[in-house]
Amino acid sequence: MGIAPAQNYYVYQTPLGRITIAALNDAIVRLAFGEAVLEGTRVASSLTNKAANQLQEYLAGKRMEFDLPLWAQGSEFQQSVWREVQNIPYGHTRSYSEVAAAIGNPKATRAVGMANNKNPLPILIPCHRVIGAQGKPVGYAGGLKIKEFLLDLEQKALASHS
Repeated sequence: MGIAPAQNYYVYQTPLGRITIAALNDAIVRLAFGEAVLEGTRVASSLTNKAANQLQEYLAGKRMEFDLPLWAQGSEFQQSVWREVQNIPYGHTRSYSEVAAAIGNPKATRAVGMANNKNPLPILIPCHRVIGAQGKPVGYAGGLKIKEFLLDLEQKALASHS
């Protein structure tokens, strides 16, 4: 009988406030806004530190892509939504209905919203780039202010790099 894998997590201070980052084996498995208490051991690792450093660079407008091993646990449908969301370029947005159509399920607009709400790796899997049909930010597990901040950050960073 093998030993069950142990998760480690740590809370980091960011411009968005405290963010909890968790790793399991060799992948980031959770990013939570605030100081979350998760299963496992509260201890930083080289991987959670790497994720925190990349997150700080992103929040400073200096990083447009994350170079991290991610493992987002979810249903097959959620996985398809999260894969599609990862295809949305930095500084761009898609509507919930566009994401639903892209995964071959055009009537699943609300289900796409629910999958985004369950995204265990917000920012890293950029569900903040999914907006309402009217072009306005709607709904975000981290709160609408954070979603608006992230969208604005990406727009400003893109403008300064062009």
